[in-house]
Amino acid sequence: MIDQLRRNAQLTNTELADRVGLTPSPCLRRVRRLEEQGVILGYHARIDPSMIGRAFEVHVEFELADQGKDTVEAFEAALVAFEQVVEARRMFGRPDYLALVAVADLPTYEQFMTRQLMALPGLGRLQSRFAMKTIKSEILST
Repeated sequence: MIDQLRRNAQLTNTELADRVGLTPSPCLRRVRRLEEQGVILGYHARIDPSMIGRAFEVHVEFELADQGKDTVEAFEAALVAFEQVVEARRMFGRPDYLALVAVADLPTYEQFMTRQLMALPGLGRLQSRFAMKTIKSEILST
């Protein structure tokens, strides 16, 4: 059931029930139970990044100059405030943070990096990487 919803969250309850071998009523009860249990967090549209000027994705590694509580909080708040940052994770070990940045192209990223990312509070080091080719991409959560 979850795999079917991950592939197409727009399935009607009847279509989903057919695909998983249930009748509509028990299927709907299972979906509602998964929502209530927090397994299903929401329903989303997959957007073509090139259609909204966000096709250039950069994986950015950050290391902080100091690990003080105030520095960490200020850095995180500033990082997630940028709309170009579509995902951010605090890591164990190095780097301290990984972020996914989505912009229109390389020149746009260069400007964003030098003007905004390099000015983040507490930043010690930044490294950018971008993929040659995406060979698999599955979104599991928001």
